[in-house]
Amino acid sequence: MITEQRRRAYLTAMQVSSWLPRVELPFAAPSRAELLAPLVQPSEAEAVPATVEVVAAPAPAPMAEVANVGARPELPRPGVARTVAAVSAAPSAELEAAEAPVKPVRQAPPRFALQLLRAGQCLLLVELPTGEPLQSRDPAYLLLKDLLRAAGLPDSPQLLGEPVRWPLMTRGSLDQGPQAALEYVQSFVAAQLEQQEACACLWLVGLPAVRFAGEADAEAFNRELQVEGLGAAWALPGLELLMDEPARKAELWRAMRRVMGRWKSVND
Repeated sequence: MITEQRRRAYLTAMQVSSWLPRVELPFAAPSRAELLAPLVQPSEAEAVPATVEVVAAPAPAPMAEVANVGARPELPRPGVARTVAAVSAAPSAELEAAEAPVKPVRQAPPRFALQLLRAGQCLLLVELPTGEPLQSRDPAYLLLKDLLRAAGLPDSPQLLGEPVRWPLMTRGSLDQGPQAALEYVQSFVAAQLEQQEACACLWLVGLPAVRFAGEADAEAFNRELQVEGLGAAWALPGLELLMDEPARKAELWRAMRRVMGRWKSVND
């Protein structure tokens, strides 16, 4: 505890002229009686005339707060100010975000390799399992020859152009996403169709060929498609998939008998 003399020196430095302790302080001087007297309330007779503007008097402060008279005013907490500023700025930020143009999300480029061939009245867009051109002794190429013989087509197809490998570039800012790949493959096949004789049917062998030339997915396997700009097409599972899952060949043969009329009638 501090002495009365030091206590008064602290209060004077803080510019506190009147104060009351909440508990009895040792070594303290007795309180002045006028500070403990109740405040006098004005009577109704002494009310201010109606023509004079009435100003409400401030409510008396509790005894526990008398010691704070003359203290420094409490400054707003920085956290509260930032919160209010953030709330007031939120609508404007949302408005700016709504007005800002939406940038299209660039998708990762797909990876595939396709080879276009011609066998009789049909063109074949074949997925290259290894990414390299088919060789005469490759199991995938031998299976393709079996499919062509079963379809009544020449089993030595002619290569048309270089393989299409996607993505075209490994670097650069050019968009090489799925939509760009679809447009490129379709334009490539359409250009080859214009240079070739009449094509009775376009074989799409493998999921990349079905997806980026026929605009379909794996559910279209063994079905006929009508592709704008490319004409009639037939979707087939990939050669590697047929070798890994031989059970798919039975459904493929049944589908082939239904589609075979497209190029058989031309040959006849």
